[in-house]
Amino acid sequence: MVKQELQDNQLNRSMKRRHLFMLSLGGVIGTGLFLNAGYTINQAGAGGALIGYIFGGLILYLVMVCLGELAVYMPVTGSFQTYASKFVSPSAGFALGWMYFIGSATTAGVEFTAAGIVMQRWFPDVSIWIWCALFIVLLFSLNALTTRGFAEAEYWFAGIKVVAVLFFIVIGFAAIFGIIPLTDRPTPMFQNLAPAGLFPAGIAILFVTMMNVIFSYQGSELIGIAAGESEEPEKNIPRAIRNVLVRIVVFYISSIIVLSAIFPSTELGLLESPFVTIMDLARIPYAADIMNFVILTAILSVGNSCLYASTRLLWAMAREGMAPKRFGTLSKRKVPFAALVFTMVFSLLSLLTSVVAADTVFVLLMSIAGISVTISWIGIALSQLMFRRKYIQAGGKLEDLKYKVPFYPLVPIICIVFCVGILLFLAFDPTQLVGLLIGIGFLVACILYYRFRISKNSNIPPNQETKSI
Repeated sequence: MVKQELQDNQLNRSMKRRHLFMLSLGGVIGTGLFLNAGYTINQAGAGGALIGYIFGGLILYLVMVCLGELAVYMPVTGSFQTYASKFVSPSAGFALGWMYFIGSATTAGVEFTAAGIVMQRWFPDVSIWIWCALFIVLLFSLNALTTRGFAEAEYWFAGIKVVAVLFFIVIGFAAIFGIIPLTDRPTPMFQNLAPAGLFPAGIAILFVTMMNVIFSYQGSELIGIAAGESEEPEKNIPRAIRNVLVRIVVFYISSIIVLSAIFPSTELGLLESPFVTIMDLARIPYAADIMNFVILTAILSVGNSCLYASTRLLWAMAREGMAPKRFGTLSKRKVPFAALVFTMVFSLLSLLTSVVAADTVFVLLMSIAGISVTISWIGIALSQLMFRRKYIQAGGKLEDLKYKVPFYPLVPIICIVFCVGILLFLAFDPTQLVGLLIGIGFLVACILYYRFRISKNSNIPPNQETKSI
């Protein structure tokens, strides 16, 4: 009877390799690329944006290889929250889990607002909040399906995004060299990438805009969360990590080059997608509307992935006694429905960005989400650092690890230093200082709450999926 109850409250391993790959890739190609890339170029210049996304790609690589070693050894749905609890401290896992939940759910809210902004092209007289409400219902319904159904839908959504980005890059380079002329514009070549225009605001602004870059790359860590529902994680996770890293960096860097070459940085703002503008200028029939639809699909896909990640993480924390027990239950479809409802309600805060100080709140939400994922990345690297040390001390052999971090302990240490450095530079930016203070304050509050309230409860149930070293 007890065994049957445990099986009834376990997630199914129904994700195949193609699902895992597209889920991770699709989680990154959304607002961060289609809307935020233009904003980053506007703030840091072409040179600053290129350096920022390359540097961010390096940090992403360090994080992903650390996560890969942990996820292959221990493929659980709690992912880095479980790793931090086991290898760093339970209070660290509690704080990290809630930090990522807040960031991921907030990102879902940002995506709702971004989708409403995109819809303004076709329906300029309809309020953004109405579209937000409509998309909330749509994504809630999609996440309430079985995991396999969600994964299959996300696979096709991500496929559409990948094809669209490749199409945009080809059209963009054709426009740069004059193969496809742009309306009322001379052939741009690479004049906007001249040294004088690379860093219009100076090199120092690069460190401030790095949070926008981190926000853009957020979602790659979904590989770890999805590991608990994927088939053959020891084979599929390493492949997904290699493929995702290469494609993400290529997509972002190529897109930054195209946007920077065609538009002066002063023309690139926040609320209009330059991807659609390029299609308009290229006068390709219906291409702009098609690209706008693709961007809408991409944004909703990212929101969908964020809801998936935050829901699964909340479910895992509930099973470890770090969240209310009701969130640790599953529906008949093997979906954490109670956790999904709470996540969706939390994401409703996104409607504030469409009615109260839209520009300011939108940037603040991106900042908070970026800060939370940066702290999560620090937690992943620290967990790997501590895991390897405890693994060796317990008599484990490196050759038995099916996926290993190269150049240990240099890789996790460098990752931690880079991420901490990015957070420190935010203190010099008044627009992001509030988000930094909120993020750090929440982290400290979580640690204190766990130590003085939850840790006194001796009946915290162990995670059934966790195995000891």
